[in-house]
Amino acid sequence: MELGTAGGLICGVDEAGRGPLAGPVFAAAVILDGRKPIDGLADSKKLTEKARDRLAPLIRERALSWAIASASVEEIDALNILQATLLAMRRAVEALALQPEEVLVDGTHCPRIALPVRAVVKGDSTVAAISAASILAKTARDAEMLRLHAQYPQYGLDRHKGYPTAAHLAALREHGVIGIYRLSFAPVRDLLRQA
Repeated sequence: MELGTAGGLICGVDEAGRGPLAGPVFAAAVILDGRKPIDGLADSKKLTEKARDRLAPLIRERALSWAIASASVEEIDALNILQATLLAMRRAVEALALQPEEVLVDGTHCPRIALPVRAVVKGDSTVAAISAASILAKTARDAEMLRLHAQYPQYGLDRHKGYPTAAHLAALREHGVIGIYRLSFAPVRDLLRQA
């Protein structure tokens, strides 16, 4: 168990999917169990897809508590991506079965929650619970993008996961903007202006 400053449980929180043009933003909250260590935890961006897919079920099995939440494209467009990310983080923490003593969030911004919360820059590399949260958020978001790819294969979401690659922008120009896109993001907004 990672213990907070007062010796209570700490929860790690991270997000996945702030940069893509399509799909929801995801967040996860994890309270690890020190008696059940998980080897190989690291920032999800530094792990291969195979490593993330191996670690995610171990985290779900061994953590004292975990939760995954998201904010929709409509919420992203209404609030902005930062506020929607913080909303997803708050939802994840509030969905935990156990209440942590302290919440550690990767980055520089903290969601508004009724618990002590602290931002940790590069926390996904230095705090095991945040690393675990980054892996759960990333694998959940990737699974959602594969689900959307099955519905809309013409956009190639299985390859770029919604990020603005050259191939994705070309597909977007060819097939047009549909409901899974974040209308407030500049490349999507610009395409709509040209239409």
